[in-house]
Formats: sequence, structure tokens, C-alpha cells
Amino acid sequence: MWAILRQVGDIHFVRYFVASIGALAVDMGSFLLMLQTPLHAGVSAALAYTLGIVAHWILLSRSVFLAGTHARGAPRTRQKAVFLMTTWGGLVATTGIVSAAVALDAPPTAAKGIAVAVSFVVNYAIRKHFIFTAARGS
Repeated sequence: MWAILRQVGDIHFVRYFVASIGALAVDMGSFLLMLQTPLHAGVSAALAYTLGIVAHWILLSRSVFLAGTHARGAPRTRQKAVFLMTTWGGLVATTGIVSAAVALDAPPTAAKGIAVAVSFVVNYAIRKHFIFTAARGS
């Protein structure tokens, strides 16, 4: 029985990872495009991260945490609001990491990579245990 539970857990994590790759594609693609504009790298990182957040909500709520996503109404609106609020920490970290690294003459893409790794780990735990919990009665 434990082997089956571990497999389900691993499958869930794999689905989250795949959805995160999709959101990251939106984020990084936008970031790389914006680096070609006069925008500051930190501003570009913040805007790209925001687009990635929107993509991640759509992918997570429709494929990874379907059972934990409220269907409609006020509970879903609250769930979206909490999701958005928790991502602001990642946005602040991403903007700070990229801005600080650029100020130290580090490549913006390397800084963005570090920020992505930090956000991935923290956000998975928060989203799994605190946001997408509708099926568990919250």
C-alpha cells in the first residue's frame, strides 16, 4: 500500500513539475523578449514572473490540483486571491535576486535561474498544503 501511495505522490509531483515547466516557458520567454527592450532587467523579471503566475494558475487549477480547486463563486475567488498573495513573495524574491545580480554584473539569465529554483520549491509546498485544499474540506 505504501508503494502505491508513494507512486501517487510522485505522479502528483511530476504533474506539478510539468505544469511548472509550462509556466516557466511563459515566464522565461517573456523575460528574454523583454531583455531586448529598454526595460530594466529587474522590471522585465517582475513582468515576466507575473505572466508566469497567470499561466501557472491556469495549469495548476485545471490539471494538477483539480480535486483541490473550488469550482466557482466566492470560495474560488478567495482561492485565487490567496494563490496570488502567496506568489508575491516569489515575485519579490525574483525581482530582488535578478536586480542584485545585475548590479553585481552577473548575467541576468543566471540570476533568473536561481530565482526560479527558489520559487519552485517554496511555491510547491505552499500550493499543495495551503491553497488547493477544497477537496479536504477547506
